[in-house]
Amino acid sequence: MNIDADDFTLLGLHKGFALERSQLDAAWKALQARVHPDRFAAEGGAAQRLAMQWAVRVNEAHQRLKDPLKRAAYLCELAGVPVQSESNTAMPGAFLMQQMQWREALEEADTAAEVETLSDEVQLDRKARIARVTRLLDVDANPTQAAQEVRALMFIDRLLEEIDARLERYEDAI
Repeated sequence: MNIDADDFTLLGLHKGFALERSQLDAAWKALQARVHPDRFAAEGGAAQRLAMQWAVRVNEAHQRLKDPLKRAAYLCELAGVPVQSESNTAMPGAFLMQQMQWREALEEADTAAEVETLSDEVQLDRKARIARVTRLLDVDANPTQAAQEVRALMFIDRLLEEIDARLERYEDAI
């Protein structure tokens, strides 16, 4: 085992966006059982500290790979195309227009049903974009386009959080 290995190699998984969650969780649990600091209690402080470093590294890998957006961003980064979501916010005009329309629809929605309809529409778009990221990373080997889709998905996830918060307000009012 190499602590500096990429997350996929560390967990013994195929390097790709399409990933079975059960397979990821099983690999994580198996590796976590091998490196857990409690296993090294009798070997002294140095061994436990090293085991703690391993446990933290294994947990970080699991957290990154279980989240589709983090996994996609990580694969882009491994391919030499960092997503740079903080500094690269350039998006296609059509996507920006769609975002504006969705935000206006959320602002103008008067009922929970209208917000739920918007949520369904945005979720459908998100699902299509996830499928596109899968194709771009696993089939087309196009991390540049995938990075742009990941940035779009980050916008969409923030919007979905706002939609969910709005729906919670309706539920609280009941």
